Amino acid sequence: MSTISAAPSRAASASLITAGVLWGTGGLAGAVLSERAGLSSVAVAVCRLSLGGVFALLLLGCAGRLRALPRTGAALRRLLAAGALLALYQACYFAAVTLTSVSVATMTTIGSVPVFVALAGSVLERRLPDLVTTTSVMCAVLGLVLLTWSPGDASGGGSLVLGLACALTSGAGFAALTLVTRDTVEGLDPLRTTAFGCLVGAVLLLPLLALSPVPLGDALWPVGADVLAVAVYLGAVPTALAYGAYFRGLAGSRPVVAALSALLEPLTAAVLAAVLLGDDLGLTGWCGAALLVGAVAGGYVRPAR
Repeated sequence: MSTISAAPSRAASASLITAGVLWGTGGLAGAVLSERAGLSSVAVAVCRLSLGGVFALLLLGCAGRLRALPRTGAALRRLLAAGALLALYQACYFAAVTLTSVSVATMTTIGSVPVFVALAGSVLERRLPDLVTTTSVMCAVLGLVLLTWSPGDASGGGSLVLGLACALTSGAGFAALTLVTRDTVEGLDPLRTTAFGCLVGAVLLLPLLALSPVPLGDALWPVGADVLAVAVYLGAVPTALAYGAYFRGLAGSRPVVAALSALLEPLTAAVLAAVLLGDDLGLTGWCGAALLVGAVAGGYVRPAR
């Protein structure tokens, strides 16, 4: 059995927290892009992944690192796996949003990620999760419910069941991405994984884009300076930079800590909505936010074993 580190390094902690916060700004940017450009959720996902991959490639090019790309079988398998899991995560999440609601889909998807990662870790390491991990995951799930749950979103019958299944599949996909990309591959750093993983994911989502209610031409080329600015931000910041930071942080932390850090995404989005859009979280929402902060902090102060 491998030795379990006590807590992430400072650099890994900073990278994971940065990723979670930047992802939270992506929700607002994606909503603005969808509204102003008239894009479907699938079109926004394709735009996000493709632009994120392009910006990561530009960073690689500016650093002179495109010529040294690894051409090994291990690197190819890693990039294909990362792209496929990114596509699965995005497609199933947006399907869950369509079948249920944004709050139910977000709560189920993000809330299930640390649960899946903790369970997978227990199976792989052949031991039960420690008390700190179990408490952090339970606080994370409860906090996310309090932050995002709305009783009016619970209706839907068969659509709700199917939507929950899609959300759980999305969460399992992100959990698998966390576990698969944790171990490093020679010559394949976080930025390269981000660049080619996003591009592969965008290509895999193109068939779904053809089924989108938005005309294909409009989806692929949203015009307008404001729309272009939002699209650039969505691809550069909460995609290229955020996933690059997340993959970097994975190398120096336990997977369950990285999964808990992803909870900063809905927390950041909720706080931004309250501050910028005037949404009222209420006492229940702020209690949920406090639980999420406590759950994330619990992963970082885990005692040595």
